[in-house]
Amino acid sequence: MIKDHMYSKRYAKSTIEAYLFWIASYIRFNNMQHPSSMGDTQVESYLNHLVNSQNVAQGTQAQALNALSFLYKEIIKSPLSLSLDFVKSERPRKLPVVLTQTEVSALFKHCVAKHYLPCGLLYGSGMRLMEVLRLRVHDIDFDYNCIRIWDGKGGKNRVVTLAVELIPQLRSQIQLVDSYLQLDLKNPLYSGAYMPHLLCKKYPNHNKQLGWQYLFSSHKLSLDPESKQLRRHHIDEKQLQRAVKKAAFDANISKSMRNSFATHLLQSGADIRTVQTQLGHSDVRTTQIYTHVLQKNANAVISPFQDYKLPYLKQKSTAHKRHAF
Repeated sequence: MIKDHMYSKRYAKSTIEAYLFWIASYIRFNNMQHPSSMGDTQVESYLNHLVNSQNVAQGTQAQALNALSFLYKEIIKSPLSLSLDFVKSERPRKLPVVLTQTEVSALFKHCVAKHYLPCGLLYGSGMRLMEVLRLRVHDIDFDYNCIRIWDGKGGKNRVVTLAVELIPQLRSQIQLVDSYLQLDLKNPLYSGAYMPHLLCKKYPNHNKQLGWQYLFSSHKLSLDPESKQLRRHHIDEKQLQRAVKKAAFDANISKSMRNSFATHLLQSGADIRTVQTQLGHSDVRTTQIYTHVLQKNANAVISPFQDYKLPYLKQKSTAHKRHAF
């Protein structure tokens, strides 16, 4: 019931899984009592337990609270008090650990060809993993060398820089997606790409146009878990996660590409507000954590991806001018 309700509200799959985890944990903590028989007191005790016994970070405790708030407001129809009294996590946030130039090169040398492009976007544009996987063909703007991200974390839209070195591979990837589409259109059961919210009603034919296809489409068709229609979804996030972990393991690296993107942008001269926009942070204080490496002021953004000579790149870029966004 909770899962179906969240799907109807267009929650992301990862959010649904996280909320279900915390709701189940909350019920087990309270000896399998039904949530409708509990309320503010039990929620406060559970949140205290997460801090005092589990030593969870602020973000983890906040996610648990969000899950329980959703449960009581949307499912039980008895919202929690706005003045809950519980111990808030004071576990300090870890400082980001950044890849060196040598490590960036080593990481991409160990990245297999079919995952090179999405990994390149993770580092070269600073996107989150699911933002990369949810890209549609029309989100790539070759005229302005940028990528448009819709409904990112917190439902925000933003524009990020595109490394010109990745353009040849992006064009090849779009050709591959087009070849998939031509095959799919011959299948009478094919229902087109998933269209968000009410766009499927407003533009009923767009779901079979190239622009709406996932940039990193799966190699096979599958049933939409919500509508049960036959579609071609994007590749599974676990597939890309495993590819990144394996490349990092083979290169003996345990650092974040997103952290490196942010710090390397600052190092190349981007100002803190620009980096905040690129990363999609609501609060500039979240972005300022990256200034422990270097802090400079400038007006331009250029993808740090171009600073490295990486494998599989067939042509050397001559575009070293800075592009403003």
